Amino acid sequence: MLRALDDLITQGKILYAGVSEWSAVQISDAVYTARAHNLDGIVSNQPIYNMLTRYIEQDVIPLCEREGIGQVVFSPLAQGVLTGKYKPGQQPAHGTRAADPSSNMFMSNLMADRTLSAVQELQKLAQQSGYSLAQMSLAWILRQPNVSSAIIGASRPEQVAENVKASEIKLTDDVLTRIDEILEGIV
Repeated sequence: MLRALDDLITQGKILYAGVSEWSAVQISDAVYTARAHNLDGIVSNQPIYNMLTRYIEQDVIPLCEREGIGQVVFSPLAQGVLTGKYKPGQQPAHGTRAADPSSNMFMSNLMADRTLSAVQELQKLAQQSGYSLAQMSLAWILRQPNVSSAIIGASRPEQVAENVKASEIKLTDDVLTRIDEILEGIV
């Protein structure tokens, strides 16, 4: 596969190669193999990453930082949970992703009352800080130096406008500490 990607780069058909949802072991193997065979290596990884899903922090991010591989993260708002629209003890509103059985298959752990209660606390923290929960959640992602980009899935133009404002927010150490306190035991 790395040889094929190298050929595509050499032929000018692609500029860079990236992978999606690879483990640290897979990324490490790809880096080693590319070096050993003098191939163009991967430059990006596309994992799920948000305040509630942080598994890449342990191994993937440290490896990628060392190797110069950036993260292009998806689901930074945790399937919409980090907008605060889902409430503990309440059924998801009709028309939302969580209410649609064909698209909510990856949301069961995100919809637990304990998680949704923590999200409500995050929403209060965001409001106290002067921004929306979505903006705080995206700013939290973008503060990570190894994150090159966050793929947002907006359904309305005003969501895009609101989300873009997150790039201007610098979360304070106090806010970051409070986020971790709220999510302790959840993530």
